[in-house]
Amino acid sequence: MSMDMFEKQAEQLQAQEAPLATRMRPTSLNTFVGQEHIIGPGRVLRKAVESGKIPSMILWGPPGSGKTTLAYILANMTGANFCPISAVSASVNDLRRIIEEAKGRYQMNMQKTILFIDEIHRFNKTQQDAVLPYVEDGTITLIGATTENPSFEVTSPLLSRSRVMPLRPLNDEQIQVILTRALKDTLRGLGHLNVEVAPEALGSLITLSNHDARIALNTLEIAALSTPPDEQGKRLITLPTIEDALQHRALQYDKNGDQHYDLISALHKSMRGSDPDASLYWLARMLDAGEDPLYIARRLVRFASEDVGMADPQALVIAMAAQQAVHFIGLPEGNLSLAEAVVYLATAPKSNSLYEAYSRAHKEVTQGSSESVPLHLRNPVTPLMEDMGYGKGYKYAHNYPDHFVEQQNLPSRLQGSRYYEPSSQGYEKQILSRLKAWWQRNIKTEPPEGEPSAPEQAEPEPTEDDSPEENS
Repeated sequence: MSMDMFEKQAEQLQAQEAPLATRMRPTSLNTFVGQEHIIGPGRVLRKAVESGKIPSMILWGPPGSGKTTLAYILANMTGANFCPISAVSASVNDLRRIIEEAKGRYQMNMQKTILFIDEIHRFNKTQQDAVLPYVEDGTITLIGATTENPSFEVTSPLLSRSRVMPLRPLNDEQIQVILTRALKDTLRGLGHLNVEVAPEALGSLITLSNHDARIALNTLEIAALSTPPDEQGKRLITLPTIEDALQHRALQYDKNGDQHYDLISALHKSMRGSDPDASLYWLARMLDAGEDPLYIARRLVRFASEDVGMADPQALVIAMAAQQAVHFIGLPEGNLSLAEAVVYLATAPKSNSLYEAYSRAHKEVTQGSSESVPLHLRNPVTPLMEDMGYGKGYKYAHNYPDHFVEQQNLPSRLQGSRYYEPSSQGYEKQILSRLKAWWQRNIKTEPPEGEPSAPEQAEPEPTEDDSPEENS
């Protein structure tokens, strides 16, 4: 028996023992499920296949959306040699070997080579640069697959020579089509096992797979093999069998990747939109996926000042209390503290006036304003300072009606500037009314007769405990 026969038998055995998701991989665009926006009639990839000219591309999409399968199909339908590698284990030497083989293959029989790099976001700059010249001169056609945003993970030169093809998550109907095929297919699927799935079990499998076809298929296979046939040879898969096979819902989440930023953005914007239900959902998604609860708490504290602000000053107190509670009691008990803060913030009146006010004041400072403190606002803590006019003319606000007095508190150049413009939301409506009264009233500039114009003792200097800590 020749070596070729041994290799062929080994390949056949490997194909039989491969997971169901691998065995059921389609071989043409006509049997591929989903991604009609790029492979449908008249779409970019369909046209590329029909013309026989596949451009280098980055397939960007969530797990189980068909990135690897699509790469196999493109190679199969164009007759190109398919060289798959994983960015986790491949080295620069592996890339050079593949490139040299691609050169020889094209010179010998004019066959093109598709280099498929799975998880290309894990390639460092050196590895990506090693591929670049051969993508540019056409020695290889690169197809990279990634779950991460290629704008951040793929170098600009390589990205400029590739087309980014975004893949969408498969919907429930598409997952059901894929599972139904596997149940009926007697050659590659589970048709020979006479499997039947209870409707509630099928619905649960579709939901728990979280749009990931690979997880759905492989879970279905585990459930089928663990279900003994009845007297008629039928294997009925029930809901408990599916739950046992999957164990836990496959949440798509990477604390250092897109999902991390997408979900916290969804939480922040749902609270800003005053939607407590959506806010609770995104909070639960993050906590169930293992996000650091203190990270969430920090974002709630930021939200309290940025999006609620002075419309409800209590929001910051609630957010800080949630942070302390989580730190004190941990999880899972601390989940409710975060949920309480999320609901409070979502339903609180909203105002970004404080955020805008500080931004305007900060811009004034960063543009070079470093004006001197007016003399009357300085504390005359020594006789020399008093002789220089420190504190002279200062008006002590508590000696005036309503504890307010009109005087210059900004440097002369900035006198009259207004940074804080309160809205009419929540507590800020009271602030606005109070400020308008102060702005419009004809305030007495002299204290009542017989009262001092300033406290007898100078205000104390700040101690070390009053110094703000550096932001960690």
